[in-house]
Amino acid sequence: MATDGIEGTTAPPGPKEDGRIVIARNLTKVYDTGEIEVKALRGINLDVRRGEMVAIMGPSGCGKTTLLNCLSGIDEFTSGEVWVGGKALSKLSDNAKTDFRALRMGFIFQNYNLLPVLKAVENVELPLLVRGDNPKESRPKALEALKAVGLEVEAFKKPAELSGGQQQRVAIARSLVNEPDIVFADEPTGNLDTETTKEVIALMKRLHKEKGLTFILVTHDSSVGNSTERVVLMRNGVILKSFRPTGM
Repeated sequence: MATDGIEGTTAPPGPKEDGRIVIARNLTKVYDTGEIEVKALRGINLDVRRGEMVAIMGPSGCGKTTLLNCLSGIDEFTSGEVWVGGKALSKLSDNAKTDFRALRMGFIFQNYNLLPVLKAVENVELPLLVRGDNPKESRPKALEALKAVGLEVEAFKKPAELSGGQQQRVAIARSLVNEPDIVFADEPTGNLDTETTKEVIALMKRLHKEKGLTFILVTHDSSVGNSTERVVLMRNGVILKSFRPTGM
């Protein structure tokens, strides 16, 4: 293992993961178009400790989102392995991975991914209903999640009645409603102005500290990256370096 205990090539520990919630070893992702192979990830090694807030950064097309999707089990990787909470993703069936994400992970997207016909509280409780929770128990949990992001007053408004920042807060509440171990965020401030970006990142940092959540986020915004505890810098499908921002 590397001397800082962050990246390395040693085999992962057992299910207790010695404080590490995400482990990637020799991770590769190849897109085969039939005429050419595109190597999106080239032997990635990455550890993320439980309760850490990490930003993955790098130029467009460097593999940031591909890495995020492979770490979360949304995309299949070509070779290597990813362990999340001690579970090897390659050993899980598609249905098992779907259930695992529903139980253990939260997701935040650049475009919010809110259903326009549903009210804020209905969007937030949707992951609970999809996984089969009792509707009578889901609604109070959704309202509590909206309260945590300061949107209890807007709970019964539809997305079109909310600002971009408010919509992203709804998306953050949705990512928290299942009480996940880890939240994956893909360009969570990409559609927001500077001031709203500051507000959303401040909210994420507060929730990170209060709830001890692990956040792995992809961003092109250096101000967002500098607000996290660690930046993982990528280029051409590899990790160039991992460092703690000076702003921390």
